Amino acid sequence: MKDVIRLQSGGLVGPDDSFHIDSWAKADVNLITHGHADHARSGSGEYWCTEECAPILRHRLGSDIHLRTLAYGQRERLGNCWISFHPAGHILGSAQVRIEHETQVWVVTGDYKRNPDPTCQPFEPVPCDTLITESTFGLPIYHWTPANVVGQIMDWWQWCRGEGVTAMLFCYALGKAQRILSELRHVTNEEVLLHGAVASLTDIYRKQGVPMVPTRLVSETTGSAEGRLVLAPPSAHRSPWMKRFRSVSTAFASGWMAVRGIRRHRGYHRGFVLSDHADWPGLLQTVEESGASRVLVTHGNSHTLARFLREVKGLRAESLAIEFGEGED
Repeated sequence: MKDVIRLQSGGLVGPDDSFHIDSWAKADVNLITHGHADHARSGSGEYWCTEECAPILRHRLGSDIHLRTLAYGQRERLGNCWISFHPAGHILGSAQVRIEHETQVWVVTGDYKRNPDPTCQPFEPVPCDTLITESTFGLPIYHWTPANVVGQIMDWWQWCRGEGVTAMLFCYALGKAQRILSELRHVTNEEVLLHGAVASLTDIYRKQGVPMVPTRLVSETTGSAEGRLVLAPPSAHRSPWMKRFRSVSTAFASGWMAVRGIRRHRGYHRGFVLSDHADWPGLLQTVEESGASRVLVTHGNSHTLARFLREVKGLRAESLAIEFGEGED
């Protein structure tokens, strides 16, 4: 039986080249799983995405892009396929793409996570025949316990206040920063200072009704930032922007912080293990709940997960070389 989705030079392509999914080249019709830069690139003629993702795409790709939005679960005909988007739990507006073609159902997960996140709809298992799943953290060493992280951040922030230094928390500007700001409201209502790159995306979340603690741009504050919590993107680490702060303690919130050597290598004082991707148990749970007999694995440790699914789970599984970067975790 012919594959419904195949890998070509520009990425994942549907039957008769009727659409691409997260294409890294120009496409006539590009189905976007979410707004991170390694999945949503400029140059396509028409973009399809969820309603919640649309403001993010316009912010990142331009207000004049040709955009078609679908509600979660809404089915639309595209070529000879039925297309629908389903929650991925990765960031606001993130989606899995379900493709129904004749007797086959394929699902492309995009990036996803299985842990709760107050800023986006939770992951929805979608039954299918063939599953294309990410595996950014596809090793058994990755096992998240996110319930502890907000308390750890608060303890560090209070320690910084006692020491008279700025608590500088680096995190990805889209998704991770807003998740932290939303989680913090359960333990504090204190204002958090934001780098400009974080602030513009946080405004998009606020306009869609996502509750978060009060925030203010660093550039709009007067007086010292000592004892304050500041959220900034990783690109600001060791940049000239940091010179405005007299004394700082730095931290990074990321799934990569599960490996201590990475934290030391990147030069942060603290590391908080908080990821917007599925851990190893979450990946296995997703494959099982999909009911798929065939699994194609992309990103990260794809060969390890594919081999485990073949040798332990007895599934038809193989690695698929999609040219996404490390992405935002």
